[in-house]
Amino acid sequence: MPKVHRNRQCQRFLRPLAAPLLLPPVFLALILLAPASPAHAQWDIEESHSTASLRGISSVGAGVAWASGANGAVLRTEDGGYLWQTCAPPSGAGKLDFRAIHGFDANTALVMSSGLGDLSRLYLTTDGCATWKLLLANTDRDAFWDAMVVADLQTIMILGDPIDGAFQIQQSEDGGQTWTLEKSQPTWPREAAFAASNSALSIDWENGPTIFGTGSPAGARIYRDKCDPCKGSNLAWSAVPIPWFPWGESAGIFAIHQSTWDHIVAVGGDYKKPDDATNNSAWSLDGGRSWHRSETWPHGYRSAVDYNKQGNFWITVGPNGTDVSRDDGRNWQPLAPGPTEPEDADKNWNALSLPFAVGSKGRIGRLRPIDFTKLPQVAPRPEPAKPQEDKPQDEKSNPFNRLKKVFKKPE
Repeated sequence: MPKVHRNRQCQRFLRPLAAPLLLPPVFLALILLAPASPAHAQWDIEESHSTASLRGISSVGAGVAWASGANGAVLRTEDGGYLWQTCAPPSGAGKLDFRAIHGFDANTALVMSSGLGDLSRLYLTTDGCATWKLLLANTDRDAFWDAMVVADLQTIMILGDPIDGAFQIQQSEDGGQTWTLEKSQPTWPREAAFAASNSALSIDWENGPTIFGTGSPAGARIYRDKCDPCKGSNLAWSAVPIPWFPWGESAGIFAIHQSTWDHIVAVGGDYKKPDDATNNSAWSLDGGRSWHRSETWPHGYRSAVDYNKQGNFWITVGPNGTDVSRDDGRNWQPLAPGPTEPEDADKNWNALSLPFAVGSKGRIGRLRPIDFTKLPQVAPRPEPAKPQEDKPQDEKSNPFNRLKKVFKKPE
């Protein structure tokens, strides 16, 4: 049975009412005329009773959420985070790093681990994590799974790093009983996706497209599936260079998310330079055919991004803070801790599934409503020009072609 932990103290200490404080009119006037304070971090820190580095989070709704992380960690809540329950990991999975999780309800969830070879696995529970079923285990010793997206209990897709120069995309349409393998177009040397937050891969299951972000010493790219669905044809993929993102094996696009089929935001940076606040975000309004550089950046490396439909805003998180955008990723504004909050209330996050965020050492936060009246207004920006039809990318259009000659493919 899962362990149950109480998350908040229910007791409140009541103080006797003091006599009302009477202030001179001049002081009252100064208080009323004081400027609005900056917007605060907006995260209520939950008690998870876990010390695991959490990188998977899935908000199901109606108070139900699942979280996952290192050393076989799987947590769940049925009451919006008031109680977090620690699940027993699947048999033999106590050392796995569960980087992705997708919940369907309080009892049903898929969890995926990331690691070389058979350290990448996919499990299913249908009884609130009392038991687990192994759906898929990686059999290639060089393969590494980065991300998982799920449409329903039948339709699952897993993105894996390149093998023999092509990304590996596995998909099941029968709940994991059988799988098909699709390969991307040829990759650049040492190009890879990132498994930081289960955010490298994004799909609009109704309208397409399938997209994922990468990084490499030659630069960052976004892969886009040009057919819906694609079946076994590497000619169906296009890869768009995003030249302003940082280059390197620790840098690139870490997270990508679609609010609609055409509105997409990508974030990232260099995780070894968490305070570098330039060239770390992009946005698209044409389904990923063309991409635009943000005008105001998130204030550091960002590993996850999500969209709040009710509030019509984007939010992105990373080790050094939280940022919000109200114009589809064109401009980002930081959310800072309030005077009564811990100094790190906005920091140390890995992954997002609103209203929850998770991070290192069992850190879980729940987003409070944001008062946008305390944030500076963002000037409107004209819509981008109508996109051109998809065209295969040739060598001359590749801005990193001059760099590729310095890298040699492994023999």
